[in-house]
Amino acid sequence: MILGTCTVKLMIYESNSLKEKRHTMKSIIGRLKSRYNISIAEVGLNDSWQTGIIGFACVSNDTGHVNEIISKVMKFIDGDSRIEILDYNIEIL
Repeated sequence: MILGTCTVKLMIYESNSLKEKRHTMKSIIGRLKSRYNISIAEVGLNDSWQTGIIGFACVSNDTGHVNEIISKVMKFIDGDSRIEILDYNIEIL
């Protein structure tokens, strides 16, 4: 069993309040969860209204598949014009 995890620190440009931040984060998390069948949640900076951290994980029996899913998710996040990736950390166990 191969487990791939990733944490991503994001800057949310359109956010002027926690309500707007949570709306954007929920939108991104929901789209990623349904499209890539990953476990994902907001895991940090919950009280900051322009930055946030999401974490996601996928499990497979093939390292190549885990790498592929993580890279597709990162590409999807990077393609969203509402946010910018500030930092990320990938671990494959």
